This record gives sequence, structure tokens and C-alpha cells, in this order.
Amino acid sequence: MSDSGPKRTGLSVEVKAHAYDPAVQPELFEGVPARRVVAFLIDVVVIAVPLIFVAIFIFMFGLVTLGLGWFLFFLYGPITVIWALVYYGLTFGSPASATIGMRMVDLEMRTWYGEPCYFVLGAVHAIAFWLTLSFLTPFVLLVALFNDRRRLLHDMLVGTVVINNATRANTLRNASGPV
Repeated sequence: MSDSGPKRTGLSVEVKAHAYDPAVQPELFEGVPARRVVAFLIDVVVIAVPLIFVAIFIFMFGLVTLGLGWFLFFLYGPITVIWALVYYGLTFGSPASATIGMRMVDLEMRTWYGEPCYFVLGAVHAIAFWLTLSFLTPFVLLVALFNDRRRLLHDMLVGTVVINNATRANTLRNASGPV
């Protein structure tokens, strides 16, 4: 039997539209790049402080064990990477869908189709961020100047968008209200 019609494979692909349109909802994107830099600096401090305490502990443990404890510094690199990935995964996967720094400056991260982030996406976003930042600094920030949604390169790679949270967006919407 020969079928000349299209074959069904059982795979259905649904293409979703972008959830956030800067032409219709400009309040979601207003001031995001500058506040995103501030949020990053806050997050660096939040990540670094526990790591500094770990380094101090390892140093003191090395003194007590007459230098043997300093071999734990070989684990310091992996501990740093794991802590950063867990931090980003847990904070992006939280109901606020934002890191502590992003919460402080009223930002949140969503998928390009509008859903909240989840743990794996947060961790992958962190990896994409650090890789693009390592290879393309400062060009990573320039990408935001050339697109309406103010997305950075790593946002485009993993399919996310950073927007103002609902409280800030409502405040901006009401402030610019009908003229």
C-alpha cells in the first residue's frame, strides 16, 4: 500500500508567541538594563559572602591541623561553582522567579512565552551568563541596546526575558496613565 499523503509521526510541536510586547507593554521594560546591573552586583555579594566564610574556615582548619586542612582548598573551586548554580537555580525557581538582587530592584525573569522560571532553567541561565560574559565582555551588554525587549545574549540563548515585576509595572503604568 502506498500512501501519497503526509505521514503522522506522533510528534506535535506547538509554537508559542512572545508573551511580552514592548510596544503594548512598555512599562515592563522601562529601566530594566540599569537595574539589572545593580541586581548583578548585589547577587555577587550574596554569593561571595558565604564563600569568604568557607575560605576562612578552611584556613583556620588548616592552622589547627598543622597544614593538612589546607588541602580542602582543592575543593574550593567546585564548591564555588556548585554554590552559584544552586543559588541561581533556587532563586529563579522560586515563586518570585528572581534572584535576591533582582527582587531588591523589582525585576523578575520569565520565559519568552510568559511562564515563570524553574530550577534547571535558572542554573542553565547562570552557565550561559558566565560563558558569554567570559568570552564576549563587554559586548554582552551591548546586545540589550539593539532589541526592544532589552534582552541580553544569554537571555536569547536560553529563551528568557527580564521584566519589571507586577508591582513596579503597575506603578509605572499608573504614573504614565491616560493623557
